[in-house]
Amino acid sequence: MFIVDVNKVINTLNNFLKGQYMGIHAYEHHIQKLTDPNIKNEFQRIQQDHKDHALKVAERIQNLGGTPVDDEGLIGSVQGFFGQFMIPDSTDGIIQSALKGEDHYGIQVSEEMVKGDLDIESRQLIEEILDKDREHVNFLNRLVH
Repeated sequence: MFIVDVNKVINTLNNFLKGQYMGIHAYEHHIQKLTDPNIKNEFQRIQQDHKDHALKVAERIQNLGGTPVDDEGLIGSVQGFFGQFMIPDSTDGIIQSALKGEDHYGIQVSEEMVKGDLDIESRQLIEEILDKDREHVNFLNRLVH
């Protein structure tokens, strides 16, 4: 059995949490541009999943004795600000944009970020969240094709 540094776990979870907030805000920008009510509904459902995930991660951080971040941080905020101007106007373009964000930032960057410093309970939580994000990617892929 190995010993985990709780401060490293909290730091890793807070970085992951910032990514969840970035996702929530990105979906907000996508939803504002969508005109198709069915697609808008699905994007709202995915955004709600990210809100639920953020809440679970924040609770985990508190249970470890840490203080969860409450936004995406300065870098994420700047990226989000500029990103909102780069969202396409077409429904297909918006779906592609969300797919790229969900797949690249949501999954690939998160997987890299949480590779090491997590205890078993935190790792299980993150794996559940990433599995749900993979479902989002599969769903968005079906919308595109």
